[in-house]
Amino acid sequence: MDHIVYYTMFTFIATPLALLFIAFLYLMLKVFSGKSIRDPSYPPVYDTVFHQLFYFNKYYDYQTKLAKKQPTHRFLAPGLSNIYTADTRNIEHILKTKFDKYSKGECNQEIMKDLFGQGIFAVDGDKWKQQRKLASFEFSTGVLRDFSCAVFRRNATNLVRIINGFAVAGRVFDVQDILMRYSLDSIFKVGFGVDLNCLNGSSKEGTEFMKAFDDSNALVYWRFVDPTWKLKKFLNIGSEASLNKNIEVIDDFVYELISTKRKLISLQRDCNDKEDILSRFLVESEKDPEMMNDRYLKDIILNFMLAGKDTSAGTLSWFIYMLCKNPTVQAKVAQEVKEVTESQENEVDVDDFIENITDATLERMHYLHAALTETLRLYPALPVDGRVAEIDDVLPDGFRLKKGDGVYYMCYAMGRMPYIWGEDAEDYRPERWLNNGVFQPESPYKFVSFHAGPRICLGKDFAYRQMKIVSIALLRFFRFKLADDTKNVTYKTMFTLHIDGGLPICAVTRASY
Repeated sequence: MDHIVYYTMFTFIATPLALLFIAFLYLMLKVFSGKSIRDPSYPPVYDTVFHQLFYFNKYYDYQTKLAKKQPTHRFLAPGLSNIYTADTRNIEHILKTKFDKYSKGECNQEIMKDLFGQGIFAVDGDKWKQQRKLASFEFSTGVLRDFSCAVFRRNATNLVRIINGFAVAGRVFDVQDILMRYSLDSIFKVGFGVDLNCLNGSSKEGTEFMKAFDDSNALVYWRFVDPTWKLKKFLNIGSEASLNKNIEVIDDFVYELISTKRKLISLQRDCNDKEDILSRFLVESEKDPEMMNDRYLKDIILNFMLAGKDTSAGTLSWFIYMLCKNPTVQAKVAQEVKEVTESQENEVDVDDFIENITDATLERMHYLHAALTETLRLYPALPVDGRVAEIDDVLPDGFRLKKGDGVYYMCYAMGRMPYIWGEDAEDYRPERWLNNGVFQPESPYKFVSFHAGPRICLGKDFAYRQMKIVSIALLRFFRFKLADDTKNVTYKTMFTLHIDGGLPICAVTRASY
């Protein structure tokens, strides 16, 4: 009798273990089979989904380590063979030379569609061309440039006053959080004509939207390493249940915004000088209401949100961190601000000072521009980006790839490569961008923070204007230092490069006003 009990118990335990072992073998088979692993004409395999899971929280540093060994290598996952490269020749090849032979890829689009839908970052072909054409026209208009600068200046004034409150009270504050709120207010006013008042903390809905959007950003990115995400989505459990709740918050907020804006436009039918971008897209949607419906407009808005909020606020947060770690650079930027704006006296009226930050002022800030660019080199807003091959191809470095393979360039790792930037690649040195004190740009295939080729970021100048206005305002009135300079500051692994856990700092006033 006992042996029957023991046999039953063994069978009960062994069966799940056997199933797990079989599942593991199947996963290994899907990862490694049919990938031409031993063929030297393909990039060497240095990375797999197992490594990605293990190193997920430090994945961009792991990629940096791999890129130093081999500029182009392969990443294997179930059914996927992706090439990761830091070779500038390969990047120009996929983003420019053979632009029409590379796409976003069905797998990437499927992963991103719940958050970014049919927006410009997630689509190819006619939809991309339509959005690109309309956005390109809007970004080139003087009305939008003047309107956006006015918004940036007004919100920067509010930002200075809020930080001054922390400085006077001697309080530590999270500069990333406050910059995200500033950027959200700015992008909502410029993009959608709405005063969100998130910076003042008076908009509960805006704060909830920002949190839902940031959480969704991280949860969608997790799909790239979670082989069970489709099952979780079907069952509405775990990370997918959390994502679904966040998407509901986002959708409700944005659809209400679109509805309100439509009503407002109908009341302003005779006004042709529509300043914000959403109003212009809504007017354009009347030409093809079936295609440019509210869902499509929502997707456009959320893609614009990613480009407008996360990139500028994230870069400014890393910029402040770099200034705190490099006080000499902070002093140089502050000195340039004083000299260019001719505001040497201690007492400065904040409203007058920020109102007088003109395009001419921004153009003369070469060292500030270099310091921001150097921040983007080391901490790019999008740490990894790339395309998917629509044909079998050979990259300029000689490695082959098959149709369906992804080719991803490692922006974060590239900024740290000695064979691209020299032996001091990991040093924060704005001077590398200056020639006799004048800013000198690099090839966009070497400095890829704003993408390159036909899909190069349309909002590059827009982003620099915002970041420079904020930087001038902050560095004129404050000196910054870390609240705890022994604390390790690192990123959170997601689409955009946020500082994990925020950045607690202290501000010391430079001038009274």
